[in-house]
Amino acid sequence: MSAVLKPGAASTAARGAVRRKPLLLSPAAKPLLFVLCLLPFAWLFYGAYANTLGANPAEALIRSTGDWTLRFLCITLSVTPLRQWTKQPALARFRRMLGLFAFFYVVLHFLAYSWLDMGLDLDAIVRDIPKRPFALVGFTAFLLMIPLAATSFNRAIKALGAKRWQTLHKLVYATVLLGLLHFFWMRAAKNNFAEVSVYAAVLAVLLGWRVREALLRPRARAG
Repeated sequence: MSAVLKPGAASTAARGAVRRKPLLLSPAAKPLLFVLCLLPFAWLFYGAYANTLGANPAEALIRSTGDWTLRFLCITLSVTPLRQWTKQPALARFRRMLGLFAFFYVVLHFLAYSWLDMGLDLDAIVRDIPKRPFALVGFTAFLLMIPLAATSFNRAIKALGAKRWQTLHKLVYATVLLGLLHFFWMRAAKNNFAEVSVYAAVLAVLLGWRVREALLRPRARAG
């Protein structure tokens, strides 16, 4: 026999179902992610203050902020495939924040280079970037990220139109490939490609998935 719920019990159960939102849709999810994304910055700030970044703290800050830029770019690109693989559409609500944190860390990376390596000497920076290929590639990636960050808001989407906005934000693919090339040339000086191989493999999966989706989409429409 099926149990019969009293009217009061039914309304209570309905209210409970409304209250029990999935974790990804919780109001606390975004603030928690924000704090987690700031942890690398907090660790580097403490390390600089406490002098625990090793024999060359300037190099440690420059390299670490660059590493976290590339990591956040990879994490941002992973949101869409993860959303589909896990059938969790709510993951999309975190993509903008992750992309903006990638920009936050690349700004720190450029500031660390400009201040700690070049002493904030603008003329020296302008002369240095073009003569070193890895620096030129990295600076180009930084410039490409500026319009992406500047248009990561609802007003920008409305102003540009969804189609133009999506076209503009495809620059992220060029950005992440230039970032990987920048990282490769940095590691080539020490003949250390272990980390580069990991990033290359991750990006091959993420970009390969997108190419596959783009190829399958016309067939799906035709079918």
